[in-house]
Amino acid sequence: MPTQGPPKRLLGSLNSTSITTSHLGLATNQTGSWCLHVSIPDGLFLSLGLVSLVENVLVVVAITKNRNLHSPMYYFICCLALSDLMVSVSIVLETTIILLLEAGILVARAALVQQLDNVIDVLICGSMVSSLCFLGVIAIDRYISIFYALRYHSIVTLSRARRAVVGIWVVSIVSSTLFITYYKHTAVLLCLVTFFLAMLALMAILYVHMLSRACQHAQGIARLHKRRHSIRQGFCLKGAATLTILLGIFFLCWAPFFLHLLLIVLCPQHPTCSCIFKNFNLFLILIILSSIVDPLIYAFRSQELRMTLKEVLLCSW
Repeated sequence: MPTQGPPKRLLGSLNSTSITTSHLGLATNQTGSWCLHVSIPDGLFLSLGLVSLVENVLVVVAITKNRNLHSPMYYFICCLALSDLMVSVSIVLETTIILLLEAGILVARAALVQQLDNVIDVLICGSMVSSLCFLGVIAIDRYISIFYALRYHSIVTLSRARRAVVGIWVVSIVSSTLFITYYKHTAVLLCLVTFFLAMLALMAILYVHMLSRACQHAQGIARLHKRRHSIRQGFCLKGAATLTILLGIFFLCWAPFFLHLLLIVLCPQHPTCSCIFKNFNLFLILIILSSIVDPLIYAFRSQELRMTLKEVLLCSW
């Protein structure tokens, strides 16, 4: 991935160079002793990547195996799992190559490593874009299922869902290729940051509106059955807590990476920004954590998917 300051992970391993701020034109001590640099071992990348890989493979297998899950909603969840799977595979592949290079088991020329690093960067960037797109599509799908329940099956058809999936994958591949090729251009970085903010705003607006409708529905039921006001209030508080967790995890996992991109545009040579640039690997770890949490939020909460997954695991034994 393009970083301001630290070299790429693969090239850094090949050249046996430590993370410096030479690309910024800053001396190391210019960031000051206050600069907090969180060192991320390659083993952590590998471990979290493998956990995410296993989780998302199970989601894809379960949805593929059970025909009852062949609906637009689960297609989107499956594609989200595939996007997260791409992140996992890319990280595991990159980390494995790094470890082999550092151990001297694998010997390669810098040009070859550069090409391989570009390919992995495209995979990682493409999976990030597609993940954000499918998170937004899942929010839209749930919104339609609540506010247009009677027309849902006529609005969200399998053919439309397939077209949306194909469109998202094409846009993700093209945009990620352009991003890696022209990442030094300010317009490209601003487009990515704007895209993230748009997805964040879309999800926040849709889920808050859905929570509002759910609270109104709970209030109507409470009046119908003459229940206490505290029951409705408790339901709304539980819904608000769930919404806060959902959006909070999304923001915490994705925002630091896009903040990094924004700071490259705003203050590429400021000591404070250069300190933040040093923690780029930490931002990647947060995105991997997002790919671990996504199946827990969007997939494993489905009882039918859990039952299918149980059958798959029992049959494998």
